[in-house]
Amino acid sequence: MNLDDAQKKQVAVWIDEGMKLSDIQKQIGAEFGMNLTYMEVRLLVDDLKLTPRDPAPLPAPPVVPAEPATKPPAVAEPPAPPEPRPDGLIGGKVAVGVDTVARPGSMVSGSVTFSDGQRGSWYMDQFGRLGVAPEKQGYKPSAPDVQAFQMELEKELAKFGY
Repeated sequence: MNLDDAQKKQVAVWIDEGMKLSDIQKQIGAEFGMNLTYMEVRLLVDDLKLTPRDPAPLPAPPVVPAEPATKPPAVAEPPAPPEPRPDGLIGGKVAVGVDTVARPGSMVSGSVTFSDGQRGSWYMDQFGRLGVAPEKQGYKPSAPDVQAFQMELEKELAKFGY
């Protein structure tokens, strides 16, 4: 990698023009007949105390003024409890809602109302683990409610692209 002074000046001109090191490597091969590796070109530029230019920054996207906020972002309302049946029992439907902003520590979250009217919140973490926190401490939904909850949750999450 022995370049004479004229060749070193030409490399400096290429750097000033904003050429990348890979382009300089090709130019040295084409004009000087020397096949240098990329690392050799890099060391040559360093030995000559030259600094390659950073590429020109991309133009900034146009700024669109934001709509004035009239109210804070809405959080999804918990689903309404199911209507009682004529025999006084709650209907066998599970209602699931998805929060517009996920709770801290979760990827997605929301609320659930089970068929017996008990409410709770649910969340899914970044590992896909599902958790349910009932409002009433110690409450455990029935097995059919858990199955219905999972099916309803899958439907709701599909609407959001999950």
